[in-house]
Amino acid sequence: MIAHLYGVISEKFGSNGIIIDVNGVGYELMVPTPDFENVVLNEERKFFTYHAVRENSEELYGFSSLTAKKIFELLISVQGIGPKAGVSILSLAEAEEVRNAIANGDVAFISKASGVGKKSAERVIVDLRDKVGIPSKYGATEVKFKGEEKEADEALEALIALGFPLKEATAALEGVDKNLPIEERVRLALKN
Repeated sequence: MIAHLYGVISEKFGSNGIIIDVNGVGYELMVPTPDFENVVLNEERKFFTYHAVRENSEELYGFSSLTAKKIFELLISVQGIGPKAGVSILSLAEAEEVRNAIANGDVAFISKASGVGKKSAERVIVDLRDKVGIPSKYGATEVKFKGEEKEADEALEALIALGFPLKEATAALEGVDKNLPIEERVRLALKN
């Protein structure tokens, strides 16, 4: 399996397609809209990937953070949500906002995704609410990624890289001061 790709963005096409050149080999990735809008041609980037193999096609999906990839994997584990619907849901906002919407049970927000109806959004909430951890903030989720790149929580990324499931990683970081250095936040989370 291809875990991640690091290379130069050589092309952008459609509403969420990019080609990343890795040592002369171009890989076509479908990425969520926030990632698509934040990539710049000829810039070096790293994308965590998910390789979807079907009977008649193979597709690579790319995510700028490990958290987004883990949320995507959770989304496609829900019956009726395929990779395209998963990317569509992650295209609504930054990965943390989508995780927060699921944790808050915000069906209206999830159902705004292209190809995802109210019943599918409800199924996502029911199946994943207990798997994504506690909400980092409460209330309705707003779409707000246009032009602003929200920095990923590197402490959360580190805990996921250490093998913690998303739910346990967010629970371990709950109550740890976000203003502390990343290493200190991870150390305190591991004590929890």
